[in-house]
Amino acid sequence: MNCIEKEVAEYNKNRNTVALVNSCRHFVLDMDGTFYLGNHIFPFSLDFLKTLQDTGRDFIFFTNNSSKSGEAYIEKLAAMNCHITKNQIMTSGDVTIAYVHATYPGKRVYLLGTDALIKSFREAGIQLVQDEPDVVVIGFDTGLTYEKICKASDFVRNGAVYLATHPDINCPVENGFITDVGAFCAMISLSAGGKKVKALGKPNPETVDMVMQRNGWKKREEVAFVGDRLYTDIAVGVNNGARGLLVLTGEATIEDVRASDVKPDAVFRNLAEIGNCLR
Repeated sequence: MNCIEKEVAEYNKNRNTVALVNSCRHFVLDMDGTFYLGNHIFPFSLDFLKTLQDTGRDFIFFTNNSSKSGEAYIEKLAAMNCHITKNQIMTSGDVTIAYVHATYPGKRVYLLGTDALIKSFREAGIQLVQDEPDVVVIGFDTGLTYEKICKASDFVRNGAVYLATHPDINCPVENGFITDVGAFCAMISLSAGGKKVKALGKPNPETVDMVMQRNGWKKREEVAFVGDRLYTDIAVGVNNGARGLLVLTGEATIEDVRASDVKPDAVFRNLAEIGNCLR
């Protein structure tokens, strides 16, 4: 047993992880850092999905990465020999669109986002504008410019509603991390006099509500959010009546767990170890 195995075992020592995992009937899986990293699927990921199927469980993928559409993620997974339907993928962009429709119907929105996110907002009937918005939405805009940051900061400073698709500070990639929405918002908030953003996506309750409603799931304690980030993937479960199962294949380390106020229901080195509990 290596050092990480010992530390994981120590964390799980007083938790019946087998019973805990088997009490979960529905799995909400993070993607990057959990199921794959960059463009490479983890070798155990497809076997894990088969275990869920063999044991009568269901799953969906949920990613806070709002830079791509659900269709793009379906294609990406298909290239990894993982074939899912559109009902098995949700993004923070989907939650944000639903929230804007419900809370600010008909309002003018200034959106920082990729072409894919912009298309999703427009197809949903949300009015996107470049001037005098009622609402500013910060998405994972991989084409972010200084001009966009200045405009968003001005609009927020002048009283526009301030939203973000998700709060992630960094996005994991194969060679490390890239700057994500939470860092964009820190810059805008500081420029706009300390205005606080309302982030959607994980770990916020709107995400759990939408996941439960869309899938017809009734009991939150039977839902496991599985991921590699404490402050999003795990917090969304443990703070909203569901389970939070941490895997150590992405951002969080066992040292992070010890230092964090967010405590997973259990820690696993990877999805394979969760699958072993089900078997």
